[in-house]
Amino acid sequence: MRIFYGWWVVLAAFLNLFFTVGIMFYGLPVFYPSLVESLRFTRAQLTTGFLLGFAFVALPVGILAGTLIDRVGAQKVISAGIWLVGLSLVLMGSMTRLWQFYLLCTIAAVGYVLSGPIPNQVLVANWFQMKRGRAMGYAYLGLGLGGAVSPLVIQPLIQAFGWRHALQIAGSTILVVLFPITRWVTKSKPEDLHLFPDGVPATADASISSRPAAPAKNSSLEAIKGILRSRNFWLILAGCTLTIGAIGAVTQHLVLLLRDKGYPLKLASHVFSAMLASSLAGRVIVGHLADRRSKKNVMALFYFLLASSISLLFLSPHPVAMWAFALVFGFALGADYMLIPLLTAECFGLSILGTALSLIISGYSVGQWVAPWVAGRIFDVYHSYDLAWSIMVVAGLLGALISYTIAPVETAPPGVSETVV
Repeated sequence: MRIFYGWWVVLAAFLNLFFTVGIMFYGLPVFYPSLVESLRFTRAQLTTGFLLGFAFVALPVGILAGTLIDRVGAQKVISAGIWLVGLSLVLMGSMTRLWQFYLLCTIAAVGYVLSGPIPNQVLVANWFQMKRGRAMGYAYLGLGLGGAVSPLVIQPLIQAFGWRHALQIAGSTILVVLFPITRWVTKSKPEDLHLFPDGVPATADASISSRPAAPAKNSSLEAIKGILRSRNFWLILAGCTLTIGAIGAVTQHLVLLLRDKGYPLKLASHVFSAMLASSLAGRVIVGHLADRRSKKNVMALFYFLLASSISLLFLSPHPVAMWAFALVFGFALGADYMLIPLLTAECFGLSILGTALSLIISGYSVGQWVAPWVAGRIFDVYHSYDLAWSIMVVAGLLGALISYTIAPVETAPPGVSETVV
């Protein structure tokens, strides 16, 4: 039997997330010690660039991207984002001033929005319905694997060629690998190849689709209004913003924390890599659980585990505690992004999924970079991360509690929940 083409699309999404998120988002913290030493950036300045980019540029672009995905398809949006991510990293290798770093971070943030989680989540959701959780889990292995590999690759590159050339190599690799795949492999919808989701022709089996399709006459503005009136939208946004903010603070400062505690850069990179490697198991297990259990309950459970494990950072001088943290936090990290599109699709349906995800992801992306900035600012003032970790534990626990209160309504019209605020 021929392989269903949707699995090739999953492979393309896997590679997109491997490079644009795994390398850029999780790989950049490995460069931070070099930027501190070479360009004299402070901890807060290191994370201000992406904070500015997401808060003032990527947020409106992300909302627009959701509409574009729903109208022209994910393929074209991803293609544009890849070029922005790759070129910004290449140009970072030549920067000498803080304002240049901020500008390039802003460009990279826009590229991240256009080629990262938003379009790839919609891409996989369009191709699968019955096996959506499993397919999303496999695609998100790329994010975890990219994050696990990037410290192991980038740290030797920095040692061999210097941080500037290492950035240029990373950016060039993203362009060389992803552009052909996006151009010739990625297809936005199964209808583009005269196929059906899951490779199965549509039947009367109502269990295949979780929500009815939206009327074609609904405008993007009406869809956005309906989404914003939904109680579930604000619960998903609040829960994810708090938890992913905590994740961002930890991942962006972990290497710096370990360097402060006397860990060599090589060992700090290995701990960071182990954390992300552990997330691979979490992603596979979460994908299977999401197909069999309540998605919001699975999300709440993993968010609780993640928040609780942050407390191990108070024991960072002890290597055993750090390796335990890497394994537990990393495993829980497997649920960080991939459950969001599954739960969002359950609440709002596929027809406006791109718009709903763009609003949610653009919103929590601000928290994803506000929290690292807060952690950096706390360190700059107190020369310690203890207060920052306490805040992140509380934020993660609140995010888990809020996620548990989400109540998907499968009979409501798409974009409009029966419970409004």
